[in-house]
Amino acid sequence: MTRPSRRLLGFGAAALLLALVVPVAWVQGTGHSRVRASVEEAAGTPVDAIVVLGAGLRPDGTPSTYLRRRVEAAAELWAAGAATRVILSGDGADRADGTPYDEPAAMRDWILDRGVPADVLVLDREGFDTTATCRRAREEYGVRTAVVVTQDYHLRRALFSCDRAGIRPSGLGVSAASVTPVQAAWWRFREIPASWRAAAREVL
Repeated sequence: MTRPSRRLLGFGAAALLLALVVPVAWVQGTGHSRVRASVEEAAGTPVDAIVVLGAGLRPDGTPSTYLRRRVEAAAELWAAGAATRVILSGDGADRADGTPYDEPAAMRDWILDRGVPADVLVLDREGFDTTATCRRAREEYGVRTAVVVTQDYHLRRALFSCDRAGIRPSGLGVSAASVTPVQAAWWRFREIPASWRAAAREVL
């Protein structure tokens, strides 16, 4: 290979690396500046709503372990005075085989048992992904400031998405400890391509 060819190949590789790294860094960096370390810190400045993102249900229809942690953190935030509304956002569409599936309803039942009154809860059954949750919080429910609750590895991307949807968010990350470490590692890894896609949606 000639020297000009090697130089061209090097430039191409560097450009590809930048195209992959810069969008991810933009998403993660934007979100990182909005992360709060504790319930007390997150509740320090009252906001329009606490936004809880869905994380799946167990076969019996109750929240998954990850979702329980999110809902429990939201209950603590509400008790600390972070907001007067709690938006429970997730998939509320029954499965193709007719199996009932309603993340927000399961989240509601769980949070009611933790002292949060029903009249402060908003059930968003069309929060099918992070972007949808953030956009609907802004467009459907008029949220302009929010504390977003999700697992720590997902939090920065969620905050980026809400920021781009026109919300001024802060966020509280909950534990991602899992009894299935391989699956937990995969969820963390997939944040890289998911962050790239989140950035691409904003520029394409």
